Amino acid sequence: MSDPGGLALTSSPSQNRARLISTCLAGCLIIGFTAIIRLYLPAGGNDPLGLGARLRRRRKNSNHPVRVYMDGCFDMMHYGHCNALRQARALGDQLVVGVVSDDDIIANKGPPVTPLNERMIMVSGVKWVDEVILDAPYAITEDFMRKLFDEYKIDYIIHGDDPCVLPDGTDAYALAKKAGRYKQIKRTEGVSSTDIVGRMLLCVRERPKSDTHKNQNHSSLQRQFSHGHSQKFEDGGSGNGTRVSHFLPTSRRIVQFSNGKAPGPNAHIIYIAGAFDLFHAGHVEILKLARGLGDFLLVGIHTDQTVSANRGAHRPIMNLHERSLSVLACRYVDEVIIGAPWEVSKDMITTFNISLVVHGSISERNDFQKDEGNPYAVPIDMGIFKVLQSPLDITTTTIIRRIVANHNAYLKRNEKKAECERRYYEGKTYVSGD
Repeated sequence: MSDPGGLALTSSPSQNRARLISTCLAGCLIIGFTAIIRLYLPAGGNDPLGLGARLRRRRKNSNHPVRVYMDGCFDMMHYGHCNALRQARALGDQLVVGVVSDDDIIANKGPPVTPLNERMIMVSGVKWVDEVILDAPYAITEDFMRKLFDEYKIDYIIHGDDPCVLPDGTDAYALAKKAGRYKQIKRTEGVSSTDIVGRMLLCVRERPKSDTHKNQNHSSLQRQFSHGHSQKFEDGGSGNGTRVSHFLPTSRRIVQFSNGKAPGPNAHIIYIAGAFDLFHAGHVEILKLARGLGDFLLVGIHTDQTVSANRGAHRPIMNLHERSLSVLACRYVDEVIIGAPWEVSKDMITTFNISLVVHGSISERNDFQKDEGNPYAVPIDMGIFKVLQSPLDITTTTIIRRIVANHNAYLKRNEKKAECERRYYEGKTYVSGD
């Protein structure tokens, strides 16, 4: 190297190393910047709808919360649905949930067990949900996706790792994937609506002898969805088996669903107890009402044995851990007692510092005060017991009767679902996530 005056200049080893490091850093920055740009584009670098560019412009504003969208029928909503919503919420700052209309469910899957108004109450009552869209379409069209991105400011559309196929065989989330705005969560193992239908039908063994044909249909449906095989399989034929999921409770899942907050020293603690079986809109509404009476809502969930003793040998439909997760997912609940005693004792009231014990006017049994073993005798004597007027006239039996009254339609609906589940489990591989 020469200087302007003609003197030859040589670089020292340390200067050469510095130049080399600078060159490498510059190259890494260019590569890194290119990779970041590619994150906003779908595979192949194409963005025909311009949605990736729109997202990049919005991301320049660091104050913009990441909004994610998840849709579903949420029929007979259970803790598996709740866990999906929990996982979706963890992928962003705000979770917007679309609830499919009754008409769209009928057209694509068959009649829903719970109507739209009840499904809206259920979804709105989940503590990870920030906003709900009424009458969301079953299939995400280009127009609706633009509405999600432009009007609702959605960044990503979320769905589980199980395939969602439309009646024509196409992927329901193909457009979101093509736009590079799709994210996937892990399906919750151990529960399915198919299995729950079977459990409900197992509760109803008696059918009129005169109605032989209906009785046979009912028995077939009961066998298929309660015991996990089709009629042909039961009879020794080659029918396709229907897998019945079994929930495996873990302490980690309970922690994920819990609030982890204790009541304050002067908190007005409300206590309500029950089976909370097949957690439904009636449960959500009475819990909302109870929570409004104080600062902290403590919910006692009876053991399986206690429920069976008071409501029949085929109850509960959902086991204690399943019922506990459903209640914990409710935004109005602060804490639960897993396996609460049937009777509310003085010691229990003192231990949990309970201010008021409440009970809904609509329940499976409302004649408890006539029994010698009135479970609320102590709080009644203490003057801290109140019966709340239940906002909805719905019980677990209500849900069961809906299934039984229209069991042929649910048989057809669940046969399709059972086949999808069979294929899913046959090709199942490990998926990381929670």
